[in-house]
Amino acid sequence: MYAVIKTGGKQYRVQAGDLLVVEKLDGEPGAEVAFGDVLMLGDGEAVTVGAPLVDGAKVSATLIETRKGEKVKIFKKTRRQGYRRTRGHRQSETVLRVTSIAGVGKTDKWDGTVNLAPKALLDARARNLKNVVAELEAAAPAAEAAPAKAAPKKAAPKKAAAKKTDDAAE
Repeated sequence: MYAVIKTGGKQYRVQAGDLLVVEKLDGEPGAEVAFGDVLMLGDGEAVTVGAPLVDGAKVSATLIETRKGEKVKIFKKTRRQGYRRTRGHRQSETVLRVTSIAGVGKTDKWDGTVNLAPKALLDARARNLKNVVAELEAAAPAAEAAPAKAAPKKAAPKKAAAKKTDDAAE
């Protein structure tokens, strides 16, 4: 089952379990978000189109994090005039995990668990930045932090090189 929802002036096709990045929404990580602006519901060949909204349809999601998006550079130049200006912008965005879609007498729920680890922490783990990971995990509440990995094994000490003597060389 899928739905087409409208939020932030854009339309998104979502299914239960999808990870969705939308314009900034209010709420704390772990909060439930409900979308009532469902434009269309589909289940295989059966499609229900709203006029303009589907009556009684609702999409529920869990807010994972609110962050800043990718950098956009704005560069202006007038040639041969010595005029150059550089500006930039980072749009605020919210990351959501769609947990259920309900409407037209049918419901589709996602059975997984929502991991609230922010993208910065996942990126730091992928790049093996231990000091950044420790800093981000300390800032996050203990209940939301991912389980700690097992302590790495220490390498065995190197054997001392055997000293060569003149008798052994002959």
